[in-house]
Amino acid sequence: MSISLCLLLFVAADTAEERIAWSESYKLSWSDFKGTPKMGNTFVASTSSGLSFSYGFKTINGVPTDEFTFEVAAYFYPQNSWYDPQRVSPRVLQHEQTHFDITELHARMLRKRIAEFSFSSNIKDELDALYDQVERERREMQSRYDLETDHSVIRDQEAAWVTRVQELLKQSVAWKE
Repeated sequence: MSISLCLLLFVAADTAEERIAWSESYKLSWSDFKGTPKMGNTFVASTSSGLSFSYGFKTINGVPTDEFTFEVAAYFYPQNSWYDPQRVSPRVLQHEQTHFDITELHARMLRKRIAEFSFSSNIKDELDALYDQVERERREMQSRYDLETDHSVIRDQEAAWVTRVQELLKQSVAWKE
């Protein structure tokens, strides 16, 4: 029995480091994983992905209004993602791709929640709270995915999760950027 494990890192803020935006047409390859595994690590691969969220307010004559624009994106961070070439397989790569897909699913959830939210005059705090809520949910889903699949070891659970995440992405296509 081979053991396939992954460790997930979360990046919640936009950074200047190299990143790959989630795209339906682009699937991760091992060449995207540019980080170095830590010595003695029991994991086979590690995906670093996260949500980038920004917003701005329209101003008239230098006075901020309640109108705002926002941007939400799901990113993969190559320098913080790594794999052990001696122990990986296409199944492990699919597991890592599903982690990235879960991040995109939550980007869509955040876009939807922002678009449907009835804001008060406290827009900044409400936007931050929406982001924090979706980020917590994303982390919980990522952890549940690893727990229920035993980091891709339980093949039937892995297949069920891949199917479920793909179905949720299809259901949320209206909120794709």
